[in-house]
Amino acid sequence: MNIKKPVLQMLFGLIIGTVGLGGCENAKETIGLAKQAPDEFAVVTRAPLNIPPKFDLRPPKLGAKRPQQVTPTLKARTILLKKNRLREKADKTNAAISSGKFSNGEIAFLQLAGALDADSSIRQIVNKESSVLAEVGDGMLRKVIFWRKDEKSGVLVDAEKEAKRLRQVAAEGEPITKGETPVIIRKKKGLLEGIF
Repeated sequence: MNIKKPVLQMLFGLIIGTVGLGGCENAKETIGLAKQAPDEFAVVTRAPLNIPPKFDLRPPKLGAKRPQQVTPTLKARTILLKKNRLREKADKTNAAISSGKFSNGEIAFLQLAGALDADSSIRQIVNKESSVLAEVGDGMLRKVIFWRKDEKSGVLVDAEKEAKRLRQVAAEGEPITKGETPVIIRKKKGLLEGIF
């Protein structure tokens, strides 16, 4: 093996350079070594699952069509009817222009922002969805706020005083039921008592 010294140096330099550039992020991307996670929303053909507002839904039947699945016919119809939507947008824009409330720049801005296509009942929809969440999430809040369980109320007999009373009644020769049974009266705890 007769390898010339300059060729060996060039090969060694190329290997060192490749290893050195392998640590650079831009070089990795250029060569194709960098990991590129796919966009999950661009890859998924099915609509994502939504949590239903009510939990009284029937489970799906095996092999039945998904209600949110878009068929190719529906996709084609949507693409073809896009012209109608554009016509509706133009009508809304013309109505805004004819009202005279907005300048041309404001109308262009509103059109780009999609404000002319806004749903007029969005406030009711948001309130409805929020009320469902407020009703469902009430249990956790109560657990956090009222974390201490109520102590069971009951009568506790003072054992020492009761034993003394029983001995005294027995010495007198009277029935055990005579007299009052001594009890321990619990005092109510303060707001912060028992926490610290």
